[in-house]
Amino acid sequence: MSLHHHHSTPDNPVSGTKNIRFAFFLNLGFTLIEIAGGLLTNSVAILTDALHDFGDSISLGLAWYFQKLSVKGSNAKYSYGYKRFSLIGALANSLILVVGSIFILSETIPRLLNPQPANEVGMFWLAILGILVNGAAVIRLKKGRSLNEKVVSLHLLEDVLGWAAILIGSVLMYFFDLPFIDPLLSIVISVYILSNVAHSIREGMRILLQATPDDINLQHIRERLLSHPLIKDVHDLHSWSADGNYHVMTMHVVLHQDATEIPKLKTEIRTILKEEKIEHATIEFEYSEEACLFENCTQQ
Repeated sequence: MSLHHHHSTPDNPVSGTKNIRFAFFLNLGFTLIEIAGGLLTNSVAILTDALHDFGDSISLGLAWYFQKLSVKGSNAKYSYGYKRFSLIGALANSLILVVGSIFILSETIPRLLNPQPANEVGMFWLAILGILVNGAAVIRLKKGRSLNEKVVSLHLLEDVLGWAAILIGSVLMYFFDLPFIDPLLSIVISVYILSNVAHSIREGMRILLQATPDDINLQHIRERLLSHPLIKDVHDLHSWSADGNYHVMTMHVVLHQDATEIPKLKTEIRTILKEEKIEHATIEFEYSEEACLFENCTQQ
């Protein structure tokens, strides 16, 4: 599950929302088929993949909901808009996947030591169906132009690869007496889910704690601004992200006493910041003789 599912800046909100809605219902319907198929074939690998797809369904549902919600923009109650709401969904989804993965591992590890026979033919046909269903969703979403759609299509492509592994596993189990392949695949998928979730939780917490975004280099931005002839110093420089995609920055810019072309300078600073992926900036100008009134105006 990726946080990036919740980026809500589509080029075409209507088609973007439609495509994500299509992927959501496709995924949810297929998750139910997987649960039934996993129980019928006695395959823990397929049940683990069902958990993975269930997590994807929640992510897609949230991406669809927040894509529609983000169009509302900001209001008096939420002055930065609704972008950060997606983090709550991402963290809730992560928690569901962690609990599910730990439960599956607790059931699967004993099976590795004492494998149970699974229906390889059933696994084979479910894997074929999985590749076709997820493949259809990937093709549909690949046509979309929004970042949201692109990220979701990448995630579904991972599902196709997961099914390809189950397909190969079922063929090996059919031709050779290797029943441990099924629980082994299940453990690999669970570990993969947990590694993805750990990454998502780390990203989500960084955003909630207002850490400087990974793709923003404050020192580099400060040096670029200081190279401007009208700027004497830059301090109280802060940057954070609303949702991992929409970055915000505030700063105090100290000018030389003879700096008179403020509107032109503002435009030039904002141009630099746009190039550095800053979507929203608050700039306060000071002259060098003017004492900084804030206690935290230490040079950064």
